[in-house]
Amino acid sequence: MLQFDGMLKDSPERVAQLRTLIGLSATINSSLDISEVRKRTIEAAVELVHAETGSLLFVDEETGDLYFDVALGGPGECVKTIRLAKGQGIAGWVAEHGEPTIVHDVQNDPRFFRDADRKSEFHTLNMVCLPVNLKEKRVGVLEAINKRSGSFGAEDVEILAALSNQVAVAIENARLYDELRETFYTTVYALAETIEKRDPYTGGHTRRVMNYSLAIGKAMSLSQKEMIGLRLSAILHDIGKIGIPDAILLKNERLTFEEYRVIIMHPAYGAEILNHIKQLKEIVPGVKWHHEKYDGSGYPEGLKGEEIPVIARIIAVADTFDAMTTDRPYRKGLSARAAFEELEKNAGTQFDPSVVGAFIGSYREGGSAFGER
Repeated sequence: MLQFDGMLKDSPERVAQLRTLIGLSATINSSLDISEVRKRTIEAAVELVHAETGSLLFVDEETGDLYFDVALGGPGECVKTIRLAKGQGIAGWVAEHGEPTIVHDVQNDPRFFRDADRKSEFHTLNMVCLPVNLKEKRVGVLEAINKRSGSFGAEDVEILAALSNQVAVAIENARLYDELRETFYTTVYALAETIEKRDPYTGGHTRRVMNYSLAIGKAMSLSQKEMIGLRLSAILHDIGKIGIPDAILLKNERLTFEEYRVIIMHPAYGAEILNHIKQLKEIVPGVKWHHEKYDGSGYPEGLKGEEIPVIARIIAVADTFDAMTTDRPYRKGLSARAAFEELEKNAGTQFDPSVVGAFIGSYREGGSAFGER
């Protein structure tokens, strides 16, 4: 929790600062997006102490250097390429000694690192700089630069210290969440890849479909939440094939009618498996309906047009593209150009035209998801 001891004073400005700090506390503790937490921190710091700009630097655990993680304003992007050696600059001094400091005349301070101003064409006049600590560990430095009126004082240090303490915990929580999420993705991907290895001719299919799907989702400006769901759905889109016998799944000749009826059950099998996992229920639609067709002739339920969830429509295009461009024992894969021609030919019948358009547009922009295809 935020510590407000000594901060409750009667001035309207102090009350406004307290409200801002409480509002920020609620915001950063409800977000697990680590980049958003860091950005909001600096924005709040600048607002709280009426500074012109601010920055958040982190300690590189391997080298001890400081690097700019967030820096506001036009000059911000320039200084992000700068690294401060251990103890270098005012920020380096604060990181090394662990003491907050106010510098009223930065240009005449012997600790000042002038390259940042030269590179950004910014003129630093004064600053307040505080360490960001997590338990007993120094993780970074918080700076507020150029007081808009008057000088930085003890009250500014006090309120930024409250912010710094809260943010250190929020950043650590977000980092742990990111690690947990990546572990989960890795585990899920390993499961999907294990199933994929049953067919030696589809190696890399899961990863390619995921990459193609994410390229389409980005081109269609899906939200962050939708992109997370799309990534998981694409990884697990064929998990239902675990229920298909090898004699059918690996058959190189044309399937009989009965065999076809078995293999088209894999989306439903996948949905059934995932329905037992509460945390994955939201991705069931993408898995269950990625073989539906835009004109309603697909399976397992014959959904049509907008009835098919957008994630399923995206995976349908990505999955088909990979199938067309992958070599099989009985045929050589198509070139990307030829495969796109097939997608365009079937847009409006088998595929959503907007998804096909987004996919082709992403390819023409040189999307890295396509590799050498």
